[in-house]
Amino acid sequence: MERAMVPGAQAIARAAALLRLVTAAGDAGRGVQELARDADLSRSTAHRLLSALRAEGLVDQDEHTARWLPGPELFLMGSAAASRYDITHLARDIVRSLAVRTEESAFLSVRRGDETVCLLREEGSFPIRSFVLSEGVRFPLGVASAGLAILAFVPDDEVDAYLERHPELGDRWGRSHDAGALRPRLAETHERGYAVNPGLIVEGSWGMGAAVFDHAHRPEWALSLTGVEFRFGPDRLPGLGRTLLAHAHQLTTRIHSVRRR
Repeated sequence: MERAMVPGAQAIARAAALLRLVTAAGDAGRGVQELARDADLSRSTAHRLLSALRAEGLVDQDEHTARWLPGPELFLMGSAAASRYDITHLARDIVRSLAVRTEESAFLSVRRGDETVCLLREEGSFPIRSFVLSEGVRFPLGVASAGLAILAFVPDDEVDAYLERHPELGDRWGRSHDAGALRPRLAETHERGYAVNPGLIVEGSWGMGAAVFDHAHRPEWALSLTGVEFRFGPDRLPGLGRTLLAHAHQLTTRIHSVRRR
């Protein structure tokens, strides 16, 4: 059934969008004007929805800064859902191993609809780091290396539908992310097995990603690496790719083993 045909669906979708934006900001919080802009809402509508969410304990507001923060009910709901959806306990040592082996910052991200959300970050030992990604940060599929790796392994018709839903990617993230530029990168990623983001989000900050598959062989998570450009040169990139793929395969195998029990 189409969302527009479900009574109240628009209000729920708007509230959910605000919740995602608030949780992505974490402890820093966000002001209502920023939230309204990024959710494409008027300030009054955003404030009304946030107030309703606060009454239910889903968001909170700092009394000194007036910034909106995740609320206590989100923690309780997340705890209840963790046993079904959370794989961080399976992935933590693998992410740590990836950071140790490569000396770069390593991450686990999960697909949530048309976005990826970072769940884990493990710092590498190399002293110069990229801070594009951290826990809770969201990116559209195809933008960061994790989302590029995931999108490269979904069926072609799903890729087509995704790009039709999001014609704004090029305007928001640069021409390198419009459909014409993204499709060749998806093909290259699928052929190579891992994604490479050559500083397309922040100049000089490179990323690599490899998909992790569920028991139905769908790419639902990704492991990724980020670092400064000179650490991802042609002499080092293939080795990083092999290490990344090996760790992604290890996590996929572990997920399949646990889900079969």
